[in-house]
Amino acid sequence: MPVEQIHTNFRTCNLCEAMCGIKITHRDGKILSISGDKDDPFSQGHICPKAVALQDIYNDPDRLKQPLRRTKGGWEKLNWDDAFDIVTNRLREIQKRHGRNAVGFYQGNPTVHNSGTMLFAPLFFRTLRTKNRFSATSVDQLPHHFAGFFMFGHQLLLPVPDIDRSDFFLILGANPLASNGSMMTAPGVANRLKNLQKRGGKIVVIDPRRTETAAKADAHHFIRPGTDALLLLAMLHTVFEENLADPGRLKSFTTGMDAIKIAVADFSPEKAATLTGISAATIRQLARDFCAAKTAVCYGRIGVSTQTFGAICQWLINVLNIVTGNFDRPGGAMFTTPAIDVVQQFAKQGRFGYYKPSASRVRGLPNFGGELPVSALAEEILTAGDGQIKALITSSGNPVLSTPNGDQLERALAKLEFMVSVDIYLNETTRHADIILPPATGLETDHYDLSFHLLAVRNTAKYSRALFEPANSAKYDWEIFNELRKRMSRNSHKKNLAARLQQGILNRMTPERMLDIALRRGPYGVWGGRKLAKDGLSLKKLKKQPHGVDLGPLRPCLPQRLFTADKQIQLAPEVLLNDLQRLKAHFFDPPAAGKNGFDFSLIGRRHLRSNNSWMHNSSRLIKGKPRCTLLMHPQDAAKRGFSDGQPVEVTARVGAVQIPVEFSEEMMPGVVSIPHGWGHHRPEIQLQIAAKQPGVSINDLTDDQMIDELCGNAAFSNVCVKITPLPENTQLLSGMKAKPETLDRP
Repeated sequence: MPVEQIHTNFRTCNLCEAMCGIKITHRDGKILSISGDKDDPFSQGHICPKAVALQDIYNDPDRLKQPLRRTKGGWEKLNWDDAFDIVTNRLREIQKRHGRNAVGFYQGNPTVHNSGTMLFAPLFFRTLRTKNRFSATSVDQLPHHFAGFFMFGHQLLLPVPDIDRSDFFLILGANPLASNGSMMTAPGVANRLKNLQKRGGKIVVIDPRRTETAAKADAHHFIRPGTDALLLLAMLHTVFEENLADPGRLKSFTTGMDAIKIAVADFSPEKAATLTGISAATIRQLARDFCAAKTAVCYGRIGVSTQTFGAICQWLINVLNIVTGNFDRPGGAMFTTPAIDVVQQFAKQGRFGYYKPSASRVRGLPNFGGELPVSALAEEILTAGDGQIKALITSSGNPVLSTPNGDQLERALAKLEFMVSVDIYLNETTRHADIILPPATGLETDHYDLSFHLLAVRNTAKYSRALFEPANSAKYDWEIFNELRKRMSRNSHKKNLAARLQQGILNRMTPERMLDIALRRGPYGVWGGRKLAKDGLSLKKLKKQPHGVDLGPLRPCLPQRLFTADKQIQLAPEVLLNDLQRLKAHFFDPPAAGKNGFDFSLIGRRHLRSNNSWMHNSSRLIKGKPRCTLLMHPQDAAKRGFSDGQPVEVTARVGAVQIPVEFSEEMMPGVVSIPHGWGHHRPEIQLQIAAKQPGVSINDLTDDQMIDELCGNAAFSNVCVKITPLPENTQLLSGMKAKPETLDRP
């Protein structure tokens, strides 16, 4: 028999934000090796352990490959046509009885890692015409968009640290050595940080935990969770008090400098020191060092976004970069010029962003970008009345493990009349669905990173071809959403010629056609971009560059790239200035109340070998000692007589979990940490690998009532918890048991 030829493919790993180039060799449908692509101009051979696990997803026997329907007797397989009929008929019927807002949808984090879902899911969701739209955006990144919308005129205009040319990198609440960069696409970030230090630069980390990044930094300062806004205000106080402000060329197109100076005058380093745990002298020196550096950039991520004043934090980070002249210049915070310029294309459609302060039905929470806070999802299902969610669609998400008060959401999902999930796994969320529609995934799909080129520390472009054909009868994600859109749109445009023409165009679209048009219209494209037409980018030309193309470093682009009405940076938006009054009341006029034993602050953490809740079914990633532990400073443990490894019960307002203690001097005293994404203990899910290390879900402790009231983002950081010891011989149940009533719906 002839020996099957070995094939080599180059593509982008789409498991996280880093966009690392990978080289995959395979033969006869079997992967032989996955390694870093040294010829990728962006990642230059770097990969992390998750990339090698791409084969585990492809080969996973637990991965779903055809539609499932839940019945009283268990799950049964369906053909696609029947599944599409059931879904669209039930959605129509529920909207007819209860109104269009009776259907809600939730999009999870993997959405932005899949170009097919990114392009076609919104077209389907628009056919529902519901205001009950939710996504993972309001779990951890909404403050970035909020600040971008009010300061620069577009919710997708997000500055990125130009770390390859910076001399001083101030990091708040971020751990890029574990995340590979978040809202900052920086493959090989460890080498980039080393290079910063080699050229004489300095890295300073502010975090309640001495993270992997903090351990490699030049300095690390513990900060009490939830107080980062005070630190930033105090640093700005110092900048103005000591006449260190120097916006440079930005001054001619920036408004609000005087308003900022007045606003920060009340926030002295002495006031901040008491609450943050960072001395006034240290705060002042941080501000001086930042201003004295040749180039500097401040960057904040999960830790500063997921707190009560997350929007203020991201606003003030931008303000600090701007007033010191470290904005829109090499080495500071800069905007990308991606080959597919999503910002420009949205702007041409009149889509800049949207904000309505009191929009949700039950609690009056804000609507931003057309979405409601996911913290409100459970209450919108459980609370009766007009607009109550009766049916839910989830796409690529596991909100039971990923959103606040997951136990409440799980109870809410059981109350729905109908639920459909587009997902490749039967997991903690999709187990409640009536229909599961599994798409072809990962190595079976072509890919272009629409989101992360927008957030990259260097301008690049790359198109990845699929390695394998989908399994028999499997459908691509875009085919699933396109078919649902077609069926939901039938007979709705009979009398509208323009709408019929638009539907006809959409019916002929594929991801390749959409991407090609977007590349041609982009700044490097053949239809009027920076390059001459004969040299411009198109999808055909990009396909001939399997390692990707380098489009150069980030470039100054202001004020041309601003979308504010007056083409000015709005340094002091009224909505954010006014929120400082809420901050003052919270910190300086707190209500008198005892802690009643809830005397620890709980924060999350992530691990390089983990990716939220969706990579725990890979044995190569979860092997080793259990990682789902409660990190606690030995000093705190000694005061309570805890022993290392002892089981304890952690209790918050919304629930309790049982978990072993792990002593760690990397924790700030008074602060404890549980990793995000675990809690795979429901027996009927039967994920083979995850079941071996189920862990507990931190979101059985996080509170749906704790949000940033201004923008609606979840406030995960700084949940007050009580910790009580359990007998040494306690058999941990890996979290709360699944409630039998959750599967009662026929």
